[in-house]
Amino acid sequence: MQNDRSKTTDSQSKLLKGSAWMTFGSILSRVLGAIYIIPWYAWMGHYGNIANALTAKSYNIYSLFLIISTAGIPGAIAKQIAKYNALNEYRVGQRLFKHGLLLMGIFGLVCAAIMYFCAPVFAAGDQRQVPVLRALACAVAIIPIMSIMRGYFQGYSNMMPSAMSQFVEQLARVIWMLVTAYVIMQVQHGNYLNAVIQSNFAAFIGAIFGILLLAFFYLRQKRQVDQLIATSDDDLQVSTSALFREIVEQSIPFILIDSGITLYQLVDQYTFHAMIASFIHASYDQIESWYALFGLNANKLIMIVVSLATAMSVTAIPLLSAAHARREWHDIARQLENTLELFFVVMIPASFGMAAIARPLYTVFYGPDKLGVAVLQLSSFTAISLGLFTVLLAMQQGLSENGLAIKYLVIGLVIKLLIQYPLIRLFKIFGPLVATNIAMFFTIAFSLKHLHIKYHYNLGRMSRRVIGILAFSVIMFVVVFLVEHVAGMFLSPDRRISAVIDLVLGVAAGCLVYGYLALKSGLAEVIGGSRVTSLRIKLRI
Repeated sequence: MQNDRSKTTDSQSKLLKGSAWMTFGSILSRVLGAIYIIPWYAWMGHYGNIANALTAKSYNIYSLFLIISTAGIPGAIAKQIAKYNALNEYRVGQRLFKHGLLLMGIFGLVCAAIMYFCAPVFAAGDQRQVPVLRALACAVAIIPIMSIMRGYFQGYSNMMPSAMSQFVEQLARVIWMLVTAYVIMQVQHGNYLNAVIQSNFAAFIGAIFGILLLAFFYLRQKRQVDQLIATSDDDLQVSTSALFREIVEQSIPFILIDSGITLYQLVDQYTFHAMIASFIHASYDQIESWYALFGLNANKLIMIVVSLATAMSVTAIPLLSAAHARREWHDIARQLENTLELFFVVMIPASFGMAAIARPLYTVFYGPDKLGVAVLQLSSFTAISLGLFTVLLAMQQGLSENGLAIKYLVIGLVIKLLIQYPLIRLFKIFGPLVATNIAMFFTIAFSLKHLHIKYHYNLGRMSRRVIGILAFSVIMFVVVFLVEHVAGMFLSPDRRISAVIDLVLGVAAGCLVYGYLALKSGLAEVIGGSRVTSLRIKLRI
């Protein structure tokens, strides 16, 4: 019993530590990826939304190609290395990584070539998209190498290299984007399309720096890994062909599952324009501008919040895989609870908070726009669906339930396709977001029910905590809304400088209210453990 308790504590500690590192990397990367948009969007002038629409559409296709080019192998590698490490078969895991690197190099080059030469097809008649897509093909060629190196470290439950490489990759990318955009638009007074092309090529520049940093961490950790390999049991004799087969078998489900959110976005990309044009008479560029409001403008901001869920899901996969390999069912149940509780305690207030500060937030990034603010508010709540969808399917991957995860994903996508047109007809620009929420609800419900039935995590206790989190988030939302309303009497909400002040006041009020309620009720303590207890004592709460 004592041993079970220590294992549970250890797995919770690993989850918290891993999530902290991945959250650090994801959040900083997302924040950098959002902040750059302020000067970049301003330098585009009146082409801002059109440039954003071009970027959003190219990145949706790019994201899908990245998932295909990596073939789910980084996630599969992390999962399988964790499995072999748990069995003290470190040598097999090392061979798996080296063979995976070879596969990644081949897949990356093939997918980059397909994306480059088929760009006119993916552009769907918009010739401006062709050079924009081809600029991203360079990144597709090398990012798979970077991805599998991250998967290698995650298989050892070492999230720090992945987090740091994410930050460095994004930093290099943003610097290239801003420098080239400023030179082209402000110095040379050039074409916005050339600026978008260079901004996309920045993905390649960022990947180079990310790979170099990961190579540094790999060499620094090599001696320690070699010692573990020397103590390997070597009871398992796995042939090279078997390793390749194992990689492919594990990776195919990862392709489909990892592309889940991207597939939803591609449905919007290829249906929104035609569907809304069928009953609203507007110019091509006007519809593209509407698409940009939710396809990139709001999406870029809410993905900061969704990255929290991504960080947790990446951490959960190897931990659950290791527990599953050891057949420790009680530990699996506890890890499911820990992951879901950690998700809810962070994600729900973050989404409610973003909805409350939507007006100044949108003004700071894109300027005043009532429709844009309304889209951001709905998108903020959609972030909960996107995040929970990501975490649940990742947990099923970690538990080797890939078939069910794919089944639930397909059900959601079919529902999305069926209700897309009627909801766009009913809610106009809000239709795609409503359709996404409804479709993901079914995937989430099926996944939660299955995990509860099979692994018997404490649904009653978790439900009570979620209700508490939701109540605290609503209270925080009301307080922040009132703070925003009062501040709006003295500060112009349509000016960037006053919007920044308004934003800081709203964020401070939200953090104080939610933080106090979580500490006072003991909710933060339950999730965060002894460190939160010491903080509560210091603050005398």
